Amino acid sequence: MPILEGKGVTKHFGGLAALSNVDFRVEQGEVLGLIGPNGAGKTTLFNLISAALPPQSGVIRFKGENITGLKPHQICRMGLARTFQSVKVFANMSALDNVILGSFFGKATGISSVDAAREATEQLEFVGLSGMQWTHAKDLTLANQKRLEVAGALATKPEVLLLDEVMAGLNPTEVAQAMELVTRIRDKGISVIMIEHVMKAIMNVCERILVLHHGQKIAEGTPQEIATSRTVIKVYLGEKAHAGG
Repeated sequence: MPILEGKGVTKHFGGLAALSNVDFRVEQGEVLGLIGPNGAGKTTLFNLISAALPPQSGVIRFKGENITGLKPHQICRMGLARTFQSVKVFANMSALDNVILGSFFGKATGISSVDAAREATEQLEFVGLSGMQWTHAKDLTLANQKRLEVAGALATKPEVLLLDEVMAGLNPTEVAQAMELVTRIRDKGISVIMIEHVMKAIMNVCERILVLHHGQKIAEGTPQEIATSRTVIKVYLGEKAHAGG
């Protein structure tokens, strides 16, 4: 049984179908890539999974349980966490305090301040920010702000992590480090869905890739299958190749 799946997921904004009858699944311990042109519906799908928005129709199940219609905090405490396309951190708080909030928020029952601080310190070390725990989030580089957001999400103890363009705006060295981080997250047993435009990352990190276009799923398969799909090349990869990546 997939750890997360959706059947017939649909979302309209006015007369526009942002998502139309989309089926998806994520297996335990899998990295699933989610690609497609801008406006394809990728972030909308994340918003529906994380309950930031309700679907018009369709069902989303987590570990076999229907989670459609639950609140975002309920989704998080069940074991689903996400990051955002535009980094969302508490700018005037230290890196450590940012992650401590994740530790508190991710628990349905209480956690002591000492335990939350210990967990937060471990997550900062895991993402490569161990020496920056007292640095204000606003003073971190973009790459490190993205790492901080991932650490905060991991502090909620997710079983599935949704990463929304965690590599956008990063230089090649930072992209390589982010790829390695995603792999280490998967190696902890956490399933990952990643929206990404960096094709090198998608093709090297993901076991499977799902392609959206105008709110519809147009392809799904292994990186090799997607890279050689005429449909995907026509609507997405061809345009990416023409743009130099």
